[in-house]
Amino acid sequence: MELDAQIEALLFWKAEPISAKRLVQILKKDPKEIEAALLKLEEKLTGRGLCLVYKEDAVTLATSPENAQMIEILTKEELTKDLGKAGLETLSIVIYRGPVSRSEIDYIRGVNSNFILRNLLVRGLVERVTKPGDERSYLYKPTFELLAHLGVKKVEDLPEYAKMREEIELSQKEAEKVEKKESGEEISSIDGSHATLEQ
Repeated sequence: MELDAQIEALLFWKAEPISAKRLVQILKKDPKEIEAALLKLEEKLTGRGLCLVYKEDAVTLATSPENAQMIEILTKEELTKDLGKAGLETLSIVIYRGPVSRSEIDYIRGVNSNFILRNLLVRGLVERVTKPGDERSYLYKPTFELLAHLGVKKVEDLPEYAKMREEIELSQKEAEKVEKKESGEEISSIDGSHATLEQ
C-alpha cells in the first residue's frame, strides 16, 4: 500500500489531528517522505468530499468546504435528536472521569467511541484539549456551556461527583485486573503447550 493511502487510513481511523512527528514514528518513514506523501494525498483529495486540514504541526481529515452547507443542515438535524444511551454513557464518563483520553473511554465502554465523541463535540457538550506534556495526545472534558446548562460552576459541584468518579475508577481498575489475569492465563496455557510438545 502506498504511503499516502496509509496516512489517509490512519487519519480516518484516528479521527483526531496527528502530528507529522507521530506519523514518522508510526510509519517508520523519513520526515521528507511523510511530507511528500501528505502533498500527494492532498492532490488526490482535490475535488472530493474530504480534505486535509493543517494546524501547526498536526494534520487531520475533514469534510471539504464545498460540502459545508450540506453538512450544516445534517448537523442541525443531528442536534435535534436525543443523545441516546451510548451518548449519555460517554458523556457521563467525560463528566465524571475527565479530562479523559479516547482510549480510556473506549476501555471503560468496551467499544469504539469515535462517532459518539464526534457527536458530543459537534453539540458543544465536550471539548478536546491537548494532553499536558504530550502534544500528540488529546483529552476530553465537559464544556463550560454544559456545566452552565447543568447549573454548576465546576464538575465537583455535580451530585455525588466524588462517589461516581471513584466508582468509575474502581470499575476501570477491576477491568484492567481481569484483562491482565486473562492475559497471564493465556501465556501460561501457551507455555504449558510448549512444555508438552517438548516432552
